Amino acid sequence: MASSSSAGQGKENEVPRNGKEVDPAPPRFGTVNKQVSKKRPLNALELGPRKRPAQQDPLVHHGRHFGRTICAFSNVHSLLLLGLSEKDIVPETQQERREHRVYRKLLKLVPGLEERLLEANGDDDGAIFDIATHKGAASARSDDTKSLKSAVIDWITPSDGEPLRPPLARNVKVDRGIKEQLRNKTMAIPGNHWPLFVYRDEEWHDDPLKAWTGLFRSKLLVYAYKHVFTSPSSVDDDPKSTRSGNARIHGMTCVTPASVAYITTQLRFALSSASIFSRTDKETDSETFYTSVLELFEDPEEQDEVKALMAWWNRQVFPSFSNVPRTIPTNSVLSKIKERRAVLKARALNERGDD
Repeated sequence: MASSSSAGQGKENEVPRNGKEVDPAPPRFGTVNKQVSKKRPLNALELGPRKRPAQQDPLVHHGRHFGRTICAFSNVHSLLLLGLSEKDIVPETQQERREHRVYRKLLKLVPGLEERLLEANGDDDGAIFDIATHKGAASARSDDTKSLKSAVIDWITPSDGEPLRPPLARNVKVDRGIKEQLRNKTMAIPGNHWPLFVYRDEEWHDDPLKAWTGLFRSKLLVYAYKHVFTSPSSVDDDPKSTRSGNARIHGMTCVTPASVAYITTQLRFALSSASIFSRTDKETDSETFYTSVLELFEDPEEQDEVKALMAWWNRQVFPSFSNVPRTIPTNSVLSKIKERRAVLKARALNERGDD
């Protein structure tokens, strides 16, 4: 006589005459099987099949670099409309000149963009580009805000091992800045007032003739710039970084004035007690601060100082970059090639003269 267990198994595997499958017996508690495919059931405690990573829209990729190095706060859609409608109009005001420059840099950043917009028919490519670029710029800004929030604590901690007094939490900003006065509205810091950290060694000179001395040349700014653009490990000159920095990913080989303004704005926010980086934030007034820095960099009368500043930044971040042409040794192979080319050009000119 068959046992009850074997009888139960017989019934479990039995198929009725009408051809319909019998529902399996309820599983034991804690071992629910989820049917992933007809070939192999998946236990609830097992990992599911790995999803293929979603391919990022190239426009989002461009948007990240656009926000960091060209314009952190902009209405891309109106910028595109303005650029397309005023191609032959000479900008007159400082705002119009800035928008025109940003538009030209945007076209250079995204090859074929202008042709694509001009040829757009039913598809609203302008709106699509606006959304994608805004998404890229916003995500980059959020990533940088999050990473700088904790990194800045390491940079302002005394190098002699003494702790910060009062101590500051790495991931909580409520204790940073002059929060109480700002919260009670007894003190307000407008965006066009610049903090001391923008100066080398935090030394500000009251003498107008020394206003550029040390300006935007502080160690904190260089640390923050390297952290975002080259890699966090490059702040300590550590060559062991395994990830490509944002500069290499986007083919960036020199510092731009807008990128310095962006990093200065990010660092200013990181040192404040504000928790949300927003262009409408009245506590930090970040957009006004960013714009005031950018206006200085774009002032035609300050270009000699700005060029000297950018050269200084390139030596800090991209040591191989140089605006100075390299001299060729007189007895080198390269000098002989140049000499040969000059002889051939002179010979060709003489032959044309004879004709």
